[in-house]
Amino acid sequence: MKRLNFTLDEDAVDLLNSLADRYYEGNKSRTVRAALESLASHAGHDGWVITGYSPTRLDAEAACHSCGTEYQQGDVLFRPVFERGASPNALQQIPSETWLDCPSCAEERPTA
Repeated sequence: MKRLNFTLDEDAVDLLNSLADRYYEGNKSRTVRAALESLASHAGHDGWVITGYSPTRLDAEAACHSCGTEYQQGDVLFRPVFERGASPNALQQIPSETWLDCPSCAEERPTA
């Protein structure tokens, strides 16, 4: 975490306080972060992109999100790591369903 010093006019301070109270339980840092992410998305960052993968050992049978191949308990699949960014394959929102890719699909998928 890094501390930044900057000056806001009174209207901006009032808006920040209002948004923080309404949407982020008074957390001004989260409010500023959300505002910056929103600005970035409107300035050419298309959405959520995969920036890497995290290996996951299966607790139960599962299928690869991309190719549909089924895998057994104990096999290792890869969970994508999403971050905001620009890409032709960017998603508008992070998927709510479980997303696991097999080693072949994870290796073939371009990351940001």
